Amino acid sequence: MGQTADPAPEAWNLHGQATVVTQSHGDFTSPYQGPNSLRPGAERATSFTTTLMAGWRPWQGTEAYVDLEGAAGKGVSSVLGLAGAPNGETYRVGNPDFRAAVARVLIRQTLNLGGESQKVEDDAHQVAGVRDSRRIVLHVGKFSVMDVFDANAHAHDPRAQFLNWTLMGHGAWDYPADTRGYTWGGAAELYWDAWALRYGRFAEPLEANQLAMDHGFARAHGDVAEAEHDHVLGDQPGAVRVMVFRNTTRMGDYRQSLAESPAAPDVTATRAYGRVKEGWGLNLEQGLTADLGAFARWSWSDGRTESWAFTEVDRSVSAGFTWKGSAWARSQDRLGAAFVQNGLSPDHRDYLAAGGLGFLLGDGRLNYGSERIFEAYYAAAMGRFLTLSLDAQRIWNPGYNRDRGPVNLLALRLHAQF
Repeated sequence: MGQTADPAPEAWNLHGQATVVTQSHGDFTSPYQGPNSLRPGAERATSFTTTLMAGWRPWQGTEAYVDLEGAAGKGVSSVLGLAGAPNGETYRVGNPDFRAAVARVLIRQTLNLGGESQKVEDDAHQVAGVRDSRRIVLHVGKFSVMDVFDANAHAHDPRAQFLNWTLMGHGAWDYPADTRGYTWGGAAELYWDAWALRYGRFAEPLEANQLAMDHGFARAHGDVAEAEHDHVLGDQPGAVRVMVFRNTTRMGDYRQSLAESPAAPDVTATRAYGRVKEGWGLNLEQGLTADLGAFARWSWSDGRTESWAFTEVDRSVSAGFTWKGSAWARSQDRLGAAFVQNGLSPDHRDYLAAGGLGFLLGDGRLNYGSERIFEAYYAAAMGRFLTLSLDAQRIWNPGYNRDRGPVNLLALRLHAQF
C-alpha cells in the first residue's frame, strides 16, 4: 500500500466558545476583615465569557488570528481576598455589565527546518496543516503570554479544567498582562525534535492589574525564557519545562513602604521605574496510563516589589491528576483533583501584617499561614459541543490568614464550543 499524502493546508478557520460559571460559598470564620478581604457571609456570583476566534493562512508558513471576546458578571467578593482566586474566568473589574474587546491580534510565522513531518489539527488558534519537528516559530501582536509559555495538558484552561488561578499556571509568575490577561509583545520558539526553547518580551500594565498598558516599552516590560523536553516513559508521553522570568516596571517596594510608614504602609507611594522582579518555575506533566495523567508545578519570585499583573503569590507548589471516564463508559468525561500551596516573601508578608493593601489582598492585619487549596471537578460531555462541570474547592487560610476560614466554594460551569 502506498502512503497517504498529507492533506492540503487549511486556508482559514473559525471557532467560538461561551462559558458560564456560577460559584458560591457559605459563611466561614472571620473575626475581622479589611478592605480587600473575602467576605465571610454567604455569597454567589456568576461570570460569562464568549469568544469568536478567526484564523487565516495567507500563504504557507504564515498565520493570522483575531479574537473578539466579551465578558460579563463578576467573581465572589469582586475577586478580592484570595491569592488563589477561585474562578479563572473572572478578573478584577468594577462593572459587571457585558463588555466586548479585541482579545488577540496575532501574526505567527513558522520557518520549517526539517526533521519529521507533524500533522496539525484544526483548532482554536491553530489552522490545520503540517509542520516540521525542527522549526522556528515567531509570534508578534496582542495575545496571552500563556498561549506560548507554561503549557500543561492537565492544568492550563479554566474553561475545561481546574478553575483556580494558581492551578492554570505558575502562581508565582507575575506574568505581563492587562487585567483581562492579554498583552502586546513578541516571542520566538526553536523546536528541535524533543526539545524546545522559547523567549519573549511583553508590555506591562500602566497601573497594577489594570487595562491600560504602559507604552514606554523600553522602561516597562516582562521577559520570559523557557526550555522544554518532551519524553515517553512506559509508552506514555510527558514533558518537563523550566522557566525563568524578569519583570521591570513602575512597581513599589514593600520594605521601603514599611520604612517610610510603619503604621500605615502604602506600597503605591513608593512606585518608581527601574524596579525588578525575578523568579523561576518548574512545570511537569506525565501520562500514567492511556486515561490517567499527572502534573506538578513549583514556582518562586523574589517578592520584594509589589504584585503587578497576575496575583499576590511569591511561592507556589501544586500537584494533581486528571482521569478520562473510559472506565465507566464515559470516555469524553474528565475527573480532576489537585492541591496547591501558595506563600509570600518575608517583605510581602510583613507589609500585609502591618495593614498594607495589595490589589487583591488586605485584611488589615495578618496571622500568616500558607494559603492551601484543594480543588476537584467532574466535566461531563453533553454531546459534541457542550460540557457541564461540577467544581468544588476548599481553601485554608484565605489570603494567607490563619485567623480566617477555611472556606468551601462550589461551582457549576457550562462550556460550549465549536
